[in-house]
Amino acid sequence: MSDWLTLLPPALAIIVVFWRKEVILALLVALFSSELLLMMQGQTGFAASVLQSPFQTVERIISVLESPGNSRLLVFSLMVGALLAYMRHSGGVTALVEKMINKGVARSQRQVGLLSFFTGVVVFIESNLSVLTAGILSRGLYDKFKMSRARLAYVIDSTSAPICILILLNGWGAYVLGLLGTYPTEQSAVSILVGTIALNFYALITLVIVLFTIITGKVFGPMKESERVLSKSANHTEIDYQASKARYMVLPLLTMVVGMLGFMYWTGNGNLTDGDGSKSVLYATTLACMLAYVMMIGSKRFEHKELVRVGFEGMSELLPLVAILLFSLALGGSLRVLGTGDFISGIVAESLPLFIIPALLFLAGALISFTTGTSWGTFAILIPIGMPMVLNLDLPPSLVMAAILGGGVFGDHCSPISDTTAVSSLASGCDLLEHVKTQLPYALFSGALTLIAYVLVGIFWIGV
Repeated sequence: MSDWLTLLPPALAIIVVFWRKEVILALLVALFSSELLLMMQGQTGFAASVLQSPFQTVERIISVLESPGNSRLLVFSLMVGALLAYMRHSGGVTALVEKMINKGVARSQRQVGLLSFFTGVVVFIESNLSVLTAGILSRGLYDKFKMSRARLAYVIDSTSAPICILILLNGWGAYVLGLLGTYPTEQSAVSILVGTIALNFYALITLVIVLFTIITGKVFGPMKESERVLSKSANHTEIDYQASKARYMVLPLLTMVVGMLGFMYWTGNGNLTDGDGSKSVLYATTLACMLAYVMMIGSKRFEHKELVRVGFEGMSELLPLVAILLFSLALGGSLRVLGTGDFISGIVAESLPLFIIPALLFLAGALISFTTGTSWGTFAILIPIGMPMVLNLDLPPSLVMAAILGGGVFGDHCSPISDTTAVSSLASGCDLLEHVKTQLPYALFSGALTLIAYVLVGIFWIGV
């Protein structure tokens, strides 16, 4: 079977998404085709493969739940639905919006945008926590100032992953250091990573464009249409409830953020960067839900049965996104076995002019992360290709690493099958497909500028 066929499943997913406007169908078609190709790789006849592939597809979906980390991510997504519902029904969201406007913290669209941006920057410890905190805090404010949820999804998504890969005092940094530490470089792994900060052009350009969009208020492409009609998928119910006290939102939100840090420290045995992200975010969200429940019961305005109903209604609102997340994880696992990422990266390893290697590593990282939906998986594939090039061809290690990290981040924050994209849609209350469609032009523009930057830097630093 031709290696080019390994590109068929992600290509089908992207085609179906933009043709039928249906993400779940696209993921299932891609997953089925990937499992069909895997069956054919195993020398199973075509007819038998077609008959068995539906069952293998189901088994692949079930295998997602064999990973405790994946299971926690799915449960956490449901818990977020309950937490959002509690904050909304308590009147805490409406009260906080009114207080922030009265205090002058958020009196204009620009101030609201900057608030969501800097919230995402401050909470750099984990990408999902970053988008959740910024999204939950800003939803009501974006509604109040008639800003679309698509814009909110873009701001928080395009802030979280770039910030996490620039400020590496988090799980991302620990993971990359682990991959990098096995190579006998002259510089230490830490100094190489510090050197990537100024050379990670994709992350830097993306953040600059987000700030430009916020400060000028100008939007382009499909985002302009979303701004014109607001987000068609969001009901904008955050501020439709009577205001009570801001603490009904502030305290659970603070509990989630502080709890996340505390659980990262605890699960990392005293080392924040070694903490378990999936455990920490689930435990923190559960704790926030429990606090919101207790506060609402204590207010004497709600009864237990009513709060159970509200919690489950909040979860049900996010079921479609949880299903998308489940199928995305299954497709990512299937593509890893199929070797899609390995094939794309293998093309880069062929005979090439040295100056263009950083640009092609960025391009390969962008393609792998976009088609597989995983930045960490992209790092695991490309770092073992890029670092031997550094050692054998005497290339600048920080430049090569920056290109790989930037390419991985590209897909992490704009691929329709990335968990970060799904969580950003979840946190902002924006339809996933609308989020992808409105954000992609910005990501492609940043990617094009980044590609040019790496070619120019390669010429001047490495030489033709």
